[in-house]
Amino acid sequence: KPKPKVPPPAESEEKNPFTVLVCGGGNAAQVACGMFSARYNTIAVSFFAEEAQKWKDALGSDDYELTVDTGKKIIAKPDDVTNDPSVAAKADAIILAVPSFAHGEYFEKFAPYIKPGTVVACMPARSGGDILLSAKLGAKAKDCIFVGFETLPWACRFTEWGRKATVLGTKGGILAAVTPPEKTPLAYAIMQGLLGVFPNVTESPNNLGISLRNPGAVIHPGVMYGRWCAEKWDGKPVAEKPLFYQGVEDFSEGVLLGLTNEVQAVKNKMQELCGLDLKDAVDLKQWYLDCYGGQMGDESTLKSCMNTNPGYKGLTHPCKEVDGGFVPDLNYRYLSEDVPTGMCFNMGLGEILGVPMPMTDKVLSWAQDCIGMKIMVDGKMAGSDIAKTRAPQALGIKTLAEFCEKAGIATSGSPSAGPSVAAPSAAPSPSAPASMRTASSEDLRLMSSLAASAYCPVVETDTPPVPDDTDTAPLPEVPAAMLTPPVLLVASTRTASLAVPDSFDSAYFMESLSHAEDRTPPLAEAKRIVKPGHLIGAWQWMLKPDFNYSEPYHMGLKR
Repeated sequence: KPKPKVPPPAESEEKNPFTVLVCGGGNAAQVACGMFSARYNTIAVSFFAEEAQKWKDALGSDDYELTVDTGKKIIAKPDDVTNDPSVAAKADAIILAVPSFAHGEYFEKFAPYIKPGTVVACMPARSGGDILLSAKLGAKAKDCIFVGFETLPWACRFTEWGRKATVLGTKGGILAAVTPPEKTPLAYAIMQGLLGVFPNVTESPNNLGISLRNPGAVIHPGVMYGRWCAEKWDGKPVAEKPLFYQGVEDFSEGVLLGLTNEVQAVKNKMQELCGLDLKDAVDLKQWYLDCYGGQMGDESTLKSCMNTNPGYKGLTHPCKEVDGGFVPDLNYRYLSEDVPTGMCFNMGLGEILGVPMPMTDKVLSWAQDCIGMKIMVDGKMAGSDIAKTRAPQALGIKTLAEFCEKAGIATSGSPSAGPSVAAPSAAPSPSAPASMRTASSEDLRLMSSLAASAYCPVVETDTPPVPDDTDTAPLPEVPAAMLTPPVLLVASTRTASLAVPDSFDSAYFMESLSHAEDRTPPLAEAKRIVKPGHLIGAWQWMLKPDFNYSEPYHMGLKR
């Protein structure tokens, strides 16, 4: 009887093409483009003047060179650099790394071409990005996935414009929220896969929390007002540029406290009326503790947090030199961008909710004169330039119901952040060690990114297999110097003893456990070498229901 043909493997080996658009031409856009191009179809898009053509000319036929903060270099080339919005039709993900005032232009130009299921991510989103996308895309917005990031993933700069860039530092984690919330697992998987192991994309319940958390909407206008309003400045040039953050004194602190407390009042009202989880919309002092805790010399007050933050050392107010002295640059982005795209959102939502905001009113009234805009009229968000802002009124929103509809927020009075994306952790079995835990959704995203990421050091154990499935030959000792996190252990079809226990951040079995007749030894070895509480994962093929353990041919295929 002829032996049956060997069936194809259960797992799929099909290619999965993925296309990402990176919008912008500045530091972050060039870093993202260089990073993503190494693994995915990547198209850089810029609508600013002739920037796209200048970038294409600067790069020529060469590859882009990105030096990451591990010292490694990524050499890759985007598939195209263009100002043609129709490329949005190819995109599985669109990353906006442009100033927030430009988001609307990109949304509007992409609208005719964007396909259902596209992930649109703003880094950072600032305030009301999800509502702006909804307004610009219309009915199409319901078929897209919006990801609002609190900040950029990296501190970075280009070293040779259009050709080379450097990542100076990568954040350990960044907050992001997804609209609609039920698409959170998919959106986070895509974004974590693009970014790599770090930063860890940390879930925020909803985009309103990201909007109200926006520190630029409070810090920049507040500090500018505190130093240059009529109460503090006589209009004459000053001898030196004043320190910005380290120069905050009692008056400016009072302004900042007034602004942040009013945002908290808006947050509390939304929680009361809609049952939202806005835990991430913290006040300004707590934001400093979240971001810089342990680095500031004095954390007792908001003023001391700003004065003693080493990251702010020596940073001055934006100024222009005149007559041997300095006057403030009142058209700088601290006002020209952060007021329309941040403070106006806070003030507009407060107006809809009937929340008094006297300090925001005062600072916004001063700032609109500085930047030459008419945003407020008689204390109402109804000026002729309101459409140029992120205020809800700019989109014709005048009631809470209209706001909630645009933001995808339920108004039942119960928590409406959408379905939970992480199932409750299952209790360990009675025989499981106390140190074992069930993987969370964040663990799974990290493991997935560990397996795929090109940006973490890899220790590969490539000793030849031992015959007859015996596990007698030891693996070579791994030098401790190589065990710099994050480290991924890539094992072959057997297990043996590594010399250094509790040393790895993760272990990953790549279609290997399936071949072990007893999976206990390799799993026990992985537990021994991985740090307590860290991750052990596996990517395995599975047996079909008709597999017969008593059939030698089937067992031969499995082996």
